[in-house]
Parts: sequence; structure tokens; C-alpha cells
Amino acid sequence: MELAVGTRLRSAVCETQIMVVRAPAGVDVDLRCGGVAMLPFDAAAPSAPAPSAPASPAGAGRTGSGTLIGKRYSDRELGLEVLCVKAGEGDLSVGDTVLGLQDAKSLPSSD
Repeated sequence: MELAVGTRLRSAVCETQIMVVRAPAGVDVDLRCGGVAMLPFDAAAPSAPAPSAPASPAGAGRTGSGTLIGKRYSDRELGLEVLCVKAGEGDLSVGDTVLGLQDAKSLPSSD
């Protein structure tokens, strides 16, 4: 799916909700949560109960800690950055590549 800044998405397998902060222009992104494609925030809920979120894609190197509210996740090579607005159990990934938790920016010293 092509993403735009400000787009809200939700997981199909857990409570995770995100907002796109930075998106690559003109590129289709296979954004997933718990290994399943993310849904538009206003999409109708699936009629069948969603499966529980798997820990993380195979070989991804994450512990399966899920998403944390208020944290930013990014793929620097792709130019994608998302903000978690509701925490959940699934890990965010682009395809099988798990998104990394973005480090906090250092503030200048006030000495």
C-alpha cells in the first residue's frame, strides 16, 4: 500500500494502532503487524476472530516485545517512520524485516 504522512493504520491481529510520520514517495510498502498486513484505521473489522499475533517474523532478531505507545519505529533505508498511538503484542515490519525502535534525539546542553 502507498503510505502518506498522517495516515492512521491498525493491526488485524492485535490492538496496535500507528500513525505514519514519514513515508517514502511513490513506493508501495508491505507494512505488517504480527506478520499480517496493516489495515486502514476506518476499515471494517473482520467477521472472523483474528488470530493471535505471532512473536516476530522468522529470523528477524527481535524478542517479540510488540509495540510500545509513544515510540517511533523506522526503516532508515526505506525512509519510513511510524508512531505507535496504541500499544499491542505484534511486531511492526516491512515484509519480513522488523522495524527498529528509533532512538531518542539528544538535546543540546544548557550549560
